[in-house]
Formats: sequence, structure tokens, C-alpha cells
Amino acid sequence: MKAPVAKREPKTIYQMNRVRIDDYAWMKDDNWKEVLRDPSVLRPDIREHLTEENAYTDAMLGGTEALQAQLFEEMKGRIKQDDSSVPSPDGAWDYYVRYETGAEHPIHGRRPRGRMDGEQVLLDEEALAKGKAFFQVGAAHHSPDHRLYAWAADEQGSEYYTLRVRDLATGKDLPFTIESAYGDFTFSPDSHWLFWIWRDENARPSKVYRRSARGGEDVLVYEEADDGMFLGVGTTSDDSHVLIHVGNQETTEILLISAADPTAPPIVAEPRSEGIKYDLDHWTDHWVIRTNAEGAVDFKLARSEANVPSRNSWVDFVAHTSGRYITGFALYAGHLVRAERVDANDQLIIMARSGGEHRIAFEEEAYALDLSGGFEYETTVTKFVYQSPTTPRQWFDYDMVTQERTLRKTQEIPSGHDPSLYVARRLNAPAPDGQLVPITVLMRRDTPLDGSAPLLLYGYGSYGHAMDPSFSIRNLSLVDRGWVWATAHIRGGSDKGWGWFLDGRKENKTNTFKDFIACADYLADQSYSARGRMVAYGGSAGGMLMGAVANMAPYLWAGIIAAVPFVDVLNTMSDTSLPLTPPEWPEWGNPLEDAAAYDRIAGYSPYDNVDVRPYPPILATGGLSDPRVTYWEPQKWVAKLRAKTTSSAPVLLKINMEAGHGGASGRFDFLKEIALDYAFAIWALERGWEKDDHSTLD
Repeated sequence: MKAPVAKREPKTIYQMNRVRIDDYAWMKDDNWKEVLRDPSVLRPDIREHLTEENAYTDAMLGGTEALQAQLFEEMKGRIKQDDSSVPSPDGAWDYYVRYETGAEHPIHGRRPRGRMDGEQVLLDEEALAKGKAFFQVGAAHHSPDHRLYAWAADEQGSEYYTLRVRDLATGKDLPFTIESAYGDFTFSPDSHWLFWIWRDENARPSKVYRRSARGGEDVLVYEEADDGMFLGVGTTSDDSHVLIHVGNQETTEILLISAADPTAPPIVAEPRSEGIKYDLDHWTDHWVIRTNAEGAVDFKLARSEANVPSRNSWVDFVAHTSGRYITGFALYAGHLVRAERVDANDQLIIMARSGGEHRIAFEEEAYALDLSGGFEYETTVTKFVYQSPTTPRQWFDYDMVTQERTLRKTQEIPSGHDPSLYVARRLNAPAPDGQLVPITVLMRRDTPLDGSAPLLLYGYGSYGHAMDPSFSIRNLSLVDRGWVWATAHIRGGSDKGWGWFLDGRKENKTNTFKDFIACADYLADQSYSARGRMVAYGGSAGGMLMGAVANMAPYLWAGIIAAVPFVDVLNTMSDTSLPLTPPEWPEWGNPLEDAAAYDRIAGYSPYDNVDVRPYPPILATGGLSDPRVTYWEPQKWVAKLRAKTTSSAPVLLKINMEAGHGGASGRFDFLKEIALDYAFAIWALERGWEKDDHSTLD
């Protein structure tokens, strides 16, 4: 089957006294906002082209169908079908979610505290999802008085949610819905009010409303004038305030509403100041603030005794230490739990309100920790999840007074898992500028280190998101086939602190790409694999990374997997109608007003830098309803790659016509998409596509 050939309709774009030509701009439907809500209105010629692309990919990978099925069954076999979460106590109840055998979606339930019987089903997602191609619940909360249950559901993948409230006494939904909601909402501490966020016609969260939790008129609480800001709502740990969080990647503003007067206008805690980030919580009689103010690049903790904790009332509480990134904190009546990251590993510090602190110790070389939260403030028990690349997730209760940890649950692997068969290592690759880039490696102990092993190198490197060295039921399917799985903790993430993020954004963005290439070179030099036997893998902004390294070092890769790839960076960051464009200028720069930002983005934007060179096999995936990385980004990129490449290696596109950014919504259906990715990796490496000599490439 021949690859689809996209028509070329050159569009000349004049911007910042620069000119560029876009041959495939036609792939963006002018009606794209409506397409997000109703994919059936997609323009026919675009739909026809996407259908052809999907058919071509299916044909090219047709020989891997048995492998895909095998990979899927392996991954599915590592999931406990009738799994359930560790119950979280709140008052007279234990709350949890559980899955029934074969179910794609969970049941939310509760039972009397400390008992194993008397279940009350709060929400049955599987029943609600029946007959729907996509169904995903965002936030779901019970009211503080335990009488109501609210949830937000997306039935398209567009991230426009419908919010509903159920009366738990009758088991029936209240006779109203809230449409065009963001997936974030909160009850007021008195349970009377529901604070929710409206998503506007550009799919941006722009207004906070208050409505009686049992129905009534919406009252506008807050409207954000800056379309570059995100919104969030919540309550403090001690239930003293409702919080409205306003912010982007570099600036924060938080507004307070006293729980004693939930209908009062919100009051700004500390006005926004460009470059200053903070979050805060109330600790019975004073505020605790985490902030990067006063040059605290890796953040510090401050406290404030003021009713309104403006910055002039902040007093340092835990001083800033370079290289120790304070990622967050949790408050209890008598304790504060501080989460930190040092050298790409997490740690938890327990601070007693009465004084003194201690660290919860762990022994593995690379591991991940997550505070798992809880509903109760008046408790001495905190909860966390521990895992590593070789160790399945373990849920612990930790007594902050006695320092005793109680294992509540270990992730069960029904098909079996022997950690002793695997080894996880932490390596450090030298970047071109001398920085050491951590790499977490997972492999079987019997995998030879002679350069013969195939290797998958995963990376992200944006927005300050760290790549935790976690346990994955999916990765084992490659590792058990003799692959090495490596995660590159590159700049642009916060793996080595917030400064690690700052050194991989805006004017420093190319460090992200150079770090990833340096990791590949180091792994080859250390004989974990060899150049040309490695597959690169990344999604979303990590897909941009894939596009960049395809342009910069195509010879390194046996294949590249770019999931929902953000590759049309210059066009997207110049289109203010798109949901994430203004909010993401702090990350990339604004090419509409800043010529330096234009030139910088134009210099690395994967789509704009596709050129005549021998590209390796590439698989790009996307979702038609994706509001974050729109379908036309991978569609345009694939068309241009196919027109420019000098190798015989195929360039493939797979668009999920019934999903958005996260792919399929079911816990098993999603694995089919991962199985496709992994089958492509194996197929690309075993097929050994012809490449031209790369010795003359820069």
C-alpha cells in the first residue's frame, strides 16, 4: 500500500518582518472549536485524509497484529482485575474506588469506617460509560457533611466537563447539570456551596462560579481578565478557607474566601508579580507559604500570622537550599509533611508543630514517592506511596509521632513479578555544556552490556514536570524481551530542581534536546545499546522533543514514537485562539510580540525544521478531540516528513477519531494504544530500514 500524499496548498505567513511558507495549513479546520465538541462536523477532505493515514498505518503494521495482541494480553495480565484502592477514612466513613473483573471504569464507594461490609455505591462509572466511545471522570468529591456526591464527566475527550450532583440519601441525581465546566471544583466546608470553573469558547478556564450544591442560580465569584492564566479551586487543610488559584508557569496569585462567610467576595492573598510563584495553606492559626520569592530558586517555606498573608508578612520557615527542591507540603493539626526532590529522587520530611523533624528513609538507588493525601486534619497518620522501577507500588500509613510505617497494600501483579530478575541503575550523562544529566535504567539482570541490546529512551523535559523513576506494568513487556528501558531526566523538567527547569525553557530550550541526545550517546558509549539500535519515545511536549531529535540526530534512532506531539510550535504559539497559547508564552516565548522569541522558536520548532535528510521510522499518534495538541499538528508534521525524507523508512500517523489528549479512556482500551507503540518499536528495530550515510550531517 502506498503512503498517502497530502496535497500542498502553500500559505504565506508574514510575522515580525519574517516570512514563512506553510504547505499544509489547510489541515486545520476553521471549524475546529466545534470539532472538539462534535467530531462529526470535521471538514470532509480532512477526515478523508486522516482515514487514509489510519488505513496506511494499519496496513504497514498489519504484520504486528499478533504481537500487539500478545503485548496487550501481557500488560492486561499484570493488572488485578478486581482491584481496589486503600480506603481513606473521613468521619464515620471509609471512601474508596474499586474495579469489578473486566471493567474498564471504576466504582466509587464507601462503607462504615473500619468495616468490610455495608458498601454504598456512590458512582458507577462503568454503568455510565456503557455505550459511549469515550467516558472519563475528572474530579469526584463527597461533600464534607457526607450527604452529596459530585463528579465531572467528559464524554468526548475535549475536556469540556458536565458536572452533576447526587443526593446520597436517595441515590438520585439532583435535577440540574452544569455544562462547559472545567474538571476542577470544590464544595465549601459547610457543604452548602459548590465552587466550579467555567471553560470558555476557547476552551480556557476563565470564570469561577458559586452555586448552591442542591441547585439554583450561578453567581460569578471571580473572572480572570488575563487569558494567559489557569484557574483552580480548593479548600485549606483545616477547612478555614476556600481558595481560588490563578497562575501560569512562572506567576501565581491566590484569592481567599473565609469558610465562615462563603458568599463574601474573594480577597487576594498576595498580588501577582511576574516570576513569583507561591502556594499556601492554613495551619490552624497561621499560614504556611511555599515560594520562590527572594531568589529561592528551589523554593522555601514561609509562614504568616496575618489574616490576609500578603508578602510583607512572610517570615522564612524552612530556608532555601540550592539543589533541594521543595515540591510541596501537606498540613495536619500537629504536623507538616514536606516533599522534596534531590538528584531526581524524592524524599519526605516530617515536621512536628511542637518542633523537630525527621526524614522517612529509603534504600533503593532510584525510586519515587507520592503523598497520597487523605481527608482528615486531626490525625497523626499521613499516607504515601513508594515504588521504584523494580518494585511495585506500596501504600503505607505512617504514624508521624511513633515513626512507624504500616504497609496497607502492595500492587498485585496477577501474572507474577520477581523483582530480583531486574536491576535499576542511576547513571549520569555529560551534556555538551558539562552538566550531568541523570538517566534511570531498567533491565533484566541477564541483559548483556555489550551494545547488542535494543533500548527505548523516554523523555519529556518541559513545564517543570519531573520523570519519576516509577514502576510500570507496561515497560516490562519490552524489558522481558531483552530491551533496556531508559528514562532521561533532562532539563526542562524539575528532576534536579526548579533551576533544572529554568535551564530548559525559553532561551535555554535547546538544552532539553541536547541533553536527550547526550543521554543516547552516553548509553551507547557505555554499551547499554548502540547507535541505531535505540528507539526514542515521548508524548505531548515530549513529542516536541521527539521532533527536535529527529531533526538533530536522525542517525541515532531505529525508530521514533511521538505521542500527541506538540511539533507545530511556531504556528501554535502564534495562534491566540488556541486554548493553551497565551498561557504557554511564559514557557516558550511570545513570537507575536518578541522577534527574539520568534527566531528562537523558529530555530527548533520540529515542523519548521523538517528538511531533506534520512529520517528513521516514525510513528505519530493523536486524538481528534484533543484541545491541548490539536490533531493537525501530527497530521501536518507527518505530511512534511514524508515529503522530505531521503530514507525508505516509513512515516506513520494514527489518529484516534474518538478521543482526546489522553487517548482511550478505559483502563484496558488504553493499553491497546501502548501495545501499538511497543509493537512499532520492535517492528522498526527488527525491520532495519535503509538509511543514507549520515557522516555529512551536522
